[in-house]
Amino acid sequence: MKLQAVTQKALFYHRSMRRLPAAMLACASLLGQPLENTAPLARQGDLAAQMVAGIDRYLMRRLAEAPARRDAARGARPATRERLRELIGAVDSRLAFEAPVPVATLERNEIVADGPFYMVRAIRWPVFPGVEGDGLLLEPRRSPLGRLIALGDADWSPEMLAGLAPGLAPESQFARRLAESGFLVVIPTLIDRNDTYSGREGVRYTNQPHREFIYRMAYEMGRHIIGYEVQKVLALVDWFTASAPSLPVGIAGYGEGGLLALHAAALDERIQAALVSGYFAPREEVWSEPIYRNIWSQLEEFGDAEIAGLIAPRPLIVEASAHPEVSGPPPERDDRRGAAPGSIRTPSLQAVRREFERARRHWQQSGAGDRLSLVEGGPGSEAALTRLVRALDSRAALATPAAPLRDRRPNFNPALRHKRQFDQLIDYTQHLVRRSEFVRREFLSRLDFSSLEAYERSTEPYRRIFWEEVIGRMPPPSEPLAPETRRIYDTEAFTGYEVVLPVWPDVFAYGILLVPKNLRPGERRPVVVCQHGLEGRPQELIAPETPRAEAVYARFAARLAERGYVVYAPQNPYIGGHNFRILLRKAHPLKLSLFSFIIGQHQRTLEWLARLPFVDASRIGFYGLSYGGKTAMRVPAVLREYALSICSADFNEWIWKITDLDHPFSYMFTVEYDMLEFNLGHTFNYAEMAALIAPRPFMVERGHRDGVAIDEWVAYEYATVRRHYADLKLPDRTRIEFFDGPHQIHGVGAFAFLDQHLGPAIPAR
Repeated sequence: MKLQAVTQKALFYHRSMRRLPAAMLACASLLGQPLENTAPLARQGDLAAQMVAGIDRYLMRRLAEAPARRDAARGARPATRERLRELIGAVDSRLAFEAPVPVATLERNEIVADGPFYMVRAIRWPVFPGVEGDGLLLEPRRSPLGRLIALGDADWSPEMLAGLAPGLAPESQFARRLAESGFLVVIPTLIDRNDTYSGREGVRYTNQPHREFIYRMAYEMGRHIIGYEVQKVLALVDWFTASAPSLPVGIAGYGEGGLLALHAAALDERIQAALVSGYFAPREEVWSEPIYRNIWSQLEEFGDAEIAGLIAPRPLIVEASAHPEVSGPPPERDDRRGAAPGSIRTPSLQAVRREFERARRHWQQSGAGDRLSLVEGGPGSEAALTRLVRALDSRAALATPAAPLRDRRPNFNPALRHKRQFDQLIDYTQHLVRRSEFVRREFLSRLDFSSLEAYERSTEPYRRIFWEEVIGRMPPPSEPLAPETRRIYDTEAFTGYEVVLPVWPDVFAYGILLVPKNLRPGERRPVVVCQHGLEGRPQELIAPETPRAEAVYARFAARLAERGYVVYAPQNPYIGGHNFRILLRKAHPLKLSLFSFIIGQHQRTLEWLARLPFVDASRIGFYGLSYGGKTAMRVPAVLREYALSICSADFNEWIWKITDLDHPFSYMFTVEYDMLEFNLGHTFNYAEMAALIAPRPFMVERGHRDGVAIDEWVAYEYATVRRHYADLKLPDRTRIEFFDGPHQIHGVGAFAFLDQHLGPAIPAR
């Protein structure tokens, strides 16, 4: 997925710099000259696109180096089951049960099929309150040699894997073959990749695969479609081991089922042998796979080899077979859209072998090298299934395939079973959303309001958690502080400079500095950092010819400079559509996000601003709109150098905004998959982020007609912020301004707030 070099919009902005009105070109002969004590900026073209491309190169290097980093960290930071359980969201307590519940057919009999070697029953079993597993039980006629869980690919029904429905070649029906060989087998239903139910009647539907639709809301709550389905598997293991503790337990899976089999066996040592088919490979390109495979921090801690290492020394058979071919989400049609791109392709055999050799070391260290094997073929080849059954019982033999059984159920519709499974996971996750404010309240209960000093000390552990575990923390900027500038604006009130600041290799910060012309010698002025929104550019905050300068941004950067403030308008990297969103896909497995880079860019920017002779470093405020409002919540919460923050056209009950199913403006229905932050719902909503900004001044600017959300959500979340400042005995340091307008800068109460808390831009003479 190549980054586009220069878009038409970028060309417009680049050319418009040469078409500014005369009022902004008072001294045209000086344009291009650098700011004093900086190097000339010679870089040409679309600097925003170049910024995004540089971050992409940085991430691609980090991805390629991830296996070596994991290898180097093995001794100091070994992979653990507890951490894997946390990352895939398999953290909820499961319900105990004595046996699965038979599901009666229309004949009031749960027997689905019957044959000489085994019978098939429809069953359900409890997992969490309101969530069940559902599938088929293949029960041998004789005493079983062991118990197995068979997991097909996400688009395979249990009936296909049991040979009761068309769609799979007989040799791929490995659940049936295991039952014929004398094992009790359960085939759970998995959530598929169709989009039939992905939406809400009367609100909106999307083309997100069912797995993605659940993933989106679950990820925000620290859960995952992977974790949910692993829990369904482990609930069966609970039953197996409680009801027949002497019988061995095994698991076999293909495709998405192979992913689940690998993770389930890694988490639960009661699973004595595992077969993983059509999944095992290097994961450094997981960013290109469907987003429902995205796992926060995965590649910093777990490749497939490290997950497999948690299975050692138990037997693991890796079957290198063709992977399910997934070219992307269901096609867009009518008003169904919003799915994240992503495909599944079969890796080369060489790549599978390379990851397999990385895994082998774990078995060699435990003296069980013969218990790890690689088989080519399948899914469910003779060699792979033979190794699995013998790993469970050395006397077992793979039976010669028998004729498939006939499904007794007339007009059975597996779609109804699938919808029930889908709806249960939706309802369970929405329950987590509804309860999340109480979890967050308990999470922040260690804040100390006894004094301002005690409060600020008590916020530091939370700030560290927010930065490291939610945002993802980059190392401090490593490149020399070597600013490059060129003059691009010259008006009666201010001079404007483009600025480029190196941050890390390939990563730079870029923005526009506005310096008032009425500065007196030796005077140090307050600074307002003015942040644009999604797909925006700093020029839109300044120049009247740019498309959104008046309608959305009200030229607020230029107006503040005209009032006497030093103004800096950074370019943030959320620009370029898919080009920047794919950065999130590459960053999350590395325990990073877009804001990991944005915070580093602001660290470097603040460092440079503090060195300017006309800047008062103790009075630097932040004011951002829309995605810039998101920045206003996250960056000042981490970087205490910001003296205040104003969030415009973004402040919200953010967890509802991400997960809600009843309003069309929810991100559940849109393409913005870049908004997801793992487990944010149980840690930091906007009120909790504001708690990290406190006791510094904080303001919300909100238009009644802003389609981002509704006033009631904004007011509900802000009420917590207001009470928080009142508890600190600082109610005058926060305010909210509602105005009768849309998604835009208002610049009335906010300007007064800046004057009040940063001090007047131009001191009295």
